[in-house]
Amino acid sequence: MNKLSLERIKLGDSAEIEKEMTLESVKLFSELSEDRNPVHLDASYAKTSRYKKQIIHGMMASSLFSGLFGMKIPGEGCVYKSQNIRFKRPIYIGDTVLARIEVTDINIDKKVVRFKTRCFVKNKVMIDGESEIFIP
Repeated sequence: MNKLSLERIKLGDSAEIEKEMTLESVKLFSELSEDRNPVHLDASYAKTSRYKKQIIHGMMASSLFSGLFGMKIPGEGCVYKSQNIRFKRPIYIGDTVLARIEVTDINIDKKVVRFKTRCFVKNKVMIDGESEIFIP
């Protein structure tokens, strides 16, 4: 596990993770979140939706940011202050998501780091946002 001090974090620092969005992970996320919307879990239902096939929970892909913060930048002991999320395109079961965070601002006095947060599928932005993280 990483633990970067505030002084070691620099503008432009980034981290990323790639993860396939499987039906099994969607089922697990449904149980955890209590969101059992059939557009995620029922292929027949999803065929009748605007997306024509099963989509993952947008928050499931967005949750990859939390892992990047807690394990990469800044690492151990950090805590979310805020997250802004814009869902730009659907992510389908079977897609491989690349989640990426990038440092955009550092407030040393308040011990807060601001990040650009994005999820990509095949180089297309699927989720776009910003976050602020408290640094221990």
